[in-house]
Amino acid sequence: MKDKLILTSKKGRVGYITLNRPEEMNTFTIPFAKQLDDALWDMENDEDILVIIINGAGKNFCTGIALDQFDNKKQSEYRKFLYQIDAFYHTLANMKTITIAAVHGYAVANGAGLAYACDFTVAADTTVFGTTAINVGLICLGPAAPMVRIIGRKKTLELILTGDMIKADKAEQLGLINQVVSEDELEDAADKLAKKLTTKSPLALQIGKEGINRIHDIPYHQGLDVMDDLFATLCSTDDAVEGVGSFLERRPPQWKEQ
Repeated sequence: MKDKLILTSKKGRVGYITLNRPEEMNTFTIPFAKQLDDALWDMENDEDILVIIINGAGKNFCTGIALDQFDNKKQSEYRKFLYQIDAFYHTLANMKTITIAAVHGYAVANGAGLAYACDFTVAADTTVFGTTAINVGLICLGPAAPMVRIIGRKKTLELILTGDMIKADKAEQLGLINQVVSEDELEDAADKLAKKLTTKSPLALQIGKEGINRIHDIPYHQGLDVMDDLFATLCSTDDAVEGVGSFLERRPPQWKEQ
């Protein structure tokens, strides 16, 4: 099982991805990053899966890139290395499937980035987050990409440049995560959210995520037009007709894509 750095399973319409380097606090290496990215794409291409839950084995979610990987590479070698390590940021942003991070223990550096980059983040109340690379002479610019979209420039600079750790309740107040629960409730809370999402129209979930992602990259008025175009696309589908019809007829919807 040691070569299985990422574990996967499926239950109903929910896929599960478990970071599986518990003795090394689920730190990133090239093989670990590749297996994570492959697992995400495998589930993205599985038509049965609507929601993915990402969690960590052992005492911690993930504590970033393994520091022994910083071994006097040339700039060009580090560039290639980091592009492979950080592939998951691109993948999560490009996926249609909804992702939920279920976080416990320490989630720092790229571990914090992974938690923040998912569509939803549920954390145990004992979780500690931090973009701490600056404390060892590095910098958390990977995690900064989702952070600056969520909390803006000033707070991102504060957290990235100080390397300060924050508790789960503070992360929730900032909007970096969605929900804080007790540690023994974490698994159930993530499952409950995932199952709630799987009752929705698959097309509406996908179009909703696409719209929210795209509006970040374009001006306000253009963004509104894009949102209306996407909404019009959804309105013309069988799922939209079924959703409105079932509501008016007071019956449960029967989604075509399920």
